[in-house]
Amino acid sequence: MKLLDAPMGTAPRGRMWLRWLALAAFVVGLSVAFVHLGFWQLDRLDQRRAVNQAVIDHENSAVLDFSDAFGGTITDAQAWQRAQVRGTFDASHQLLVRYRSDVNGASGYEVLTPLRTTSGQWLVVDRGFAPRPSNGQYPTVLPEPPGGEVTVVGYVRRDEVGDADAVTPISGSVRLINSAAIGGWLGQPVVNGFLSATEITPPQAGDLVPVQPPALTEGNHFSYALQWFAFAGLAGIGLVVLIRSDVRALKRGRRAGRDAEPERS
Repeated sequence: MKLLDAPMGTAPRGRMWLRWLALAAFVVGLSVAFVHLGFWQLDRLDQRRAVNQAVIDHENSAVLDFSDAFGGTITDAQAWQRAQVRGTFDASHQLLVRYRSDVNGASGYEVLTPLRTTSGQWLVVDRGFAPRPSNGQYPTVLPEPPGGEVTVVGYVRRDEVGDADAVTPISGSVRLINSAAIGGWLGQPVVNGFLSATEITPPQAGDLVPVQPPALTEGNHFSYALQWFAFAGLAGIGLVVLIRSDVRALKRGRRAGRDAEPERS
């Protein structure tokens, strides 16, 4: 600390070099971090573009059969495909998904109902979104699904990933939709991923609104990347300015010292 607090005009030249080296090391480390964050934002942008393209491609593709859509682990590339499945809802094991929002940003919840397919496999179906009641409390009774055999058409979704507290159903509700965690709660093996219903035949009662694909925007990732790169450049400029300030202060100190020397006779 004494090194950095030393007066600019009186600090020995060797100590000034140590100060500059310390500042340079700090700025280089800071700039590397900023550049890394910039490229991370560009990676996020590429991922967002890939998701957008997948949504566009899948909207224009044919509706898949259940066995073709849910044959393995659902990935981002498979998400938002349209699929059709037949089966029977298990109304005794419904779940409320907390902290959801619609395309307009309204707060609410979603309703999950396990479906036993005609092939005997179990599939998690997101039956739709509902706004949160005006009293701010989540409902304790969820709308019943149609009885008997139904046909469900919807979007294939990949599992949501988070901490155990977020994916494990507790008291009839859950924070994130994860098929493995729901299968453990249900006591049945559940296929990977889930289906966001857009159409159920016969139709379901209530005011549940189908969950829609994400908006096809690129977000602010590119502008954030530019900001991080700009911060890295500013850090380098700041180092040059500080060193030049030190050099000028050192020169002023030397001139003042020469001017203060008594004239020789």
